[in-house]
Amino acid sequence: MSMHGTTVIAVKKKGVVAMAGDGQITQGDMIIKSTARKIRKLYNDTTLAGFAGSTADAITLFEKFEKYLEKYEGNIKRSAVELTKEWRTDRILRRLEAMLIVANKDTILLLSGNGDVVEPDDDVGAIGSGSGYALAAATALLKHTNLSAEEIVKESLSIAANRCIFTNENIIIEKIEK
Repeated sequence: MSMHGTTVIAVKKKGVVAMAGDGQITQGDMIIKSTARKIRKLYNDTTLAGFAGSTADAITLFEKFEKYLEKYEGNIKRSAVELTKEWRTDRILRRLEAMLIVANKDTILLLSGNGDVVEPDDDVGAIGSGSGYALAAATALLKHTNLSAEEIVKESLSIAANRCIFTNENIIIEKIEK
């Protein structure tokens, strides 16, 4: 059985980008860990990255993405495109089962092994099993409240955890300010 199930969300608001991930890892119908850390800061703490999917695969992708960030001096879009090109065409990498969400103070991107590099609308993006719930909540909160980016990711992930059985409320948040 493969391990899966998570939700990671990023929101950009007023010069701050915040990313939150839940802590649940599921194998089949069993929770095997509830305090996993699925987000991290990269490239001198200027970039955030989060994953959904296989942990080992995601760590491999984090390492490759950070190498591209170093090579392209923090250019998140160029690094994302180069990573997804390699991910899609490399015989071994294309078997990796994960999605990434990456962000810096200016940009949020969703990356997949199918070659997708998507910059979501509305300064909010989400991946994982509870992403639809978190995305809807964050979009509404961003549009209709004065909450900070950090408060929005926390509340939207909490809402997702109340709807998605693969998401829990052990929320870890990282942020970057301009």
